Amino acid sequence: MGRLVSVVLVTWNDAPYLRRCLTGIAQQTHPDVELIHVDNASEDDSVREVRARFSGCVQIVNEENRGFAAAVNQALRQGRGEFVLLCNPDAFLEPGYIARIVEALDAAGDEFGMATGKLFRGRGAEIEPTDIIDTKGIRMTRSGRHFDIGQGTSEPRIANRESRIAEVFGVSGAAAVYRRSFIDGVSLDGEFFDEDFFTYREDADVAWRGRLFGWRALYVPDAVGYHVRTVTPKGRRMLSPVTNMHSVKNRFLLRLKNEGPYLALRNAPFELMRDLIAIGAVLTIERSSLPALSWLWRNRRRILAKRRAIQRRRRVSDRRLAEWFR
Repeated sequence: MGRLVSVVLVTWNDAPYLRRCLTGIAQQTHPDVELIHVDNASEDDSVREVRARFSGCVQIVNEENRGFAAAVNQALRQGRGEFVLLCNPDAFLEPGYIARIVEALDAAGDEFGMATGKLFRGRGAEIEPTDIIDTKGIRMTRSGRHFDIGQGTSEPRIANRESRIAEVFGVSGAAAVYRRSFIDGVSLDGEFFDEDFFTYREDADVAWRGRLFGWRALYVPDAVGYHVRTVTPKGRRMLSPVTNMHSVKNRFLLRLKNEGPYLALRNAPFELMRDLIAIGAVLTIERSSLPALSWLWRNRRRILAKRRAIQRRRRVSDRRLAEWFR
């Protein structure tokens, strides 16, 4: 198959960011790249912007917003690459991003199926660089939450760049690179991202499932990009009710599918406290998220079926995974 990398770009009214984002994709030094663009019924010029810059790309235009997870799965069915890069439209990648991550994955070994570079926070439609870290990968906590490593901390972008490649629990979907063998190896019923997530936390779900199946994740610090992040815990009140509803739903869905009995018991004192806080907030100050709880109940049989499928295929015990939940 060669060293083809499929770049997957999913848009939903993201036209202001696309000039800068597409420039980053076009300037990649890796010699063999294809672009697959999926648009989720944008009402702006997203489709025309991508077509004007990459006339030969594969372009799928949905008549409705199917969500990020489903759109990525659509793109993956079209992609031919040995590696897949998910690039958010509000992200700009430095020219060596793909090349450095592919090189690092080759050196690390086949068990490393996912990787990320160092993403700094971007600002505005031009995705202007800042010295604030956006993500160095995903970390898990004993309260069942996941965070982006280093997010919000300040770090010089040029001087004293880290040189040490490190293992992380998983990678953020903002600029994640996955081996095609990883995608095939963790997909369930033809879905890489679980489309029940719709949007938000689907990257953590794939990372956890990958860990259960024996895959590992890599952080490559000399692959650098910038990401304008809009979904953060501190910015929750500025998000749409639909986004917040999916966030609540997915925080429980993530654990219901992937967490084994040992981890559930070990983390229970921390998780239950956080769950009570979340449910209390939904019942009082964020009642627009109540549909999340009813969705989980209505779909309990489907969730349990997915859980059984995952747990049957797991190769790594919860005792081994426990070191990642800190």
